[in-house]
Amino acid sequence: MVVSTETLTTLGAALLVAVGIAGLIVPVLPGLACVVLGVLVWAIGQSSTAAWVVFAVACVLAVAGYVVQVLVPGRQLSRGGVARRSNIVGLVCAVVGVFVVPVIGLLLGFVIGVFLAESARLRDRTQAWAATRVAIRAALTSVGIELAAAVTIAVGWAIAAFVLAR
Repeated sequence: MVVSTETLTTLGAALLVAVGIAGLIVPVLPGLACVVLGVLVWAIGQSSTAAWVVFAVACVLAVAGYVVQVLVPGRQLSRGGVARRSNIVGLVCAVVGVFVVPVIGLLLGFVIGVFLAESARLRDRTQAWAATRVAIRAALTSVGIELAAAVTIAVGWAIAAFVLAR
């Protein structure tokens, strides 16, 4: 049985899309970028105008997802009174957390970093914890936005792949 190049690239693209979505749920990989890369692999394998249009739409959706992913949580943090410095400390601790505690270290490091920075700034653990909850909600919103963009791209790509395979 001989498998066509188009079939192989579609399967490779599907694998990249699935890994990208999984990378968003368990933050190990740059999920949205993997999904777009999967669509790119597919478009190269298809080498049709329609496939390149699908890839272009995927890129537009990814850029929109990244922009919204920054704006909405940033607004939540500002409204919640979380200091910008606390966010930076949280992000630095999140990066450290990835290496110290695999898989959950990103979220754990972020929470601990924001809590410590807000505790130092506010000198009140109750207010610091309230600010940390706002930061957690903003981080989860950010992941949700990225996941929504990735799933939208994946569904659009799957429909296009099905239609073009006929």
